[in-house]
Amino acid sequence: MHPFHSSILLLAGGRGQRMGGQDKGLVIWQGLPLIAHVQRAARPLTDDLIISCNRNHAQYATYADRVVSDDNDDFDGPLAGIRAGLAVARHSHLLVLACDVPKIDSDLLRTLIDTAAHSPDQPVMVRQGEHWEPLFCVIPTASAPAFEAAWQAGERSPRKIMLQLNTRALQCSEHDPRLSNFNTAHFLK
Repeated sequence: MHPFHSSILLLAGGRGQRMGGQDKGLVIWQGLPLIAHVQRAARPLTDDLIISCNRNHAQYATYADRVVSDDNDDFDGPLAGIRAGLAVARHSHLLVLACDVPKIDSDLLRTLIDTAAHSPDQPVMVRQGEHWEPLFCVIPTASAPAFEAAWQAGERSPRKIMLQLNTRALQCSEHDPRLSNFNTAHFLK
């Protein structure tokens, strides 16, 4: 079996509404921007680290091999960033993460990649308790046309698209602290 390689996409393209309009990935937590914590976990696992952002490109470029943007300025949500990442990924799979999960670790990311390697034609998505977590997933880049068709049909939910593609679950504990999402200023205290 050949070594399995995955590109990694960090999503940092949101409007930051729950952060008072701040660019969430650049908000400081424990002395570093949120993106730096996520990048630290992801960097050892790929030679193709992509950040999708819609502002502050130069700042994000220091954390990535490439920076991409959505194809418009409307902050269309995570699916827009996933489409941009799928379009440029150099490997057969794309691991997707949000920028606001600073407690994520390389072990969980490696487990996601290993799970994808065992069923390379299916997306893999974290399932926390009964809830699917679409921004912790690995997508075969061959699925890009399905994502594009769904986008063109008006779908904006990555979870719905992945579930239609027979996604495999990576079950995590309902209270796994590595999946803590810092999406409001309350978490940063």
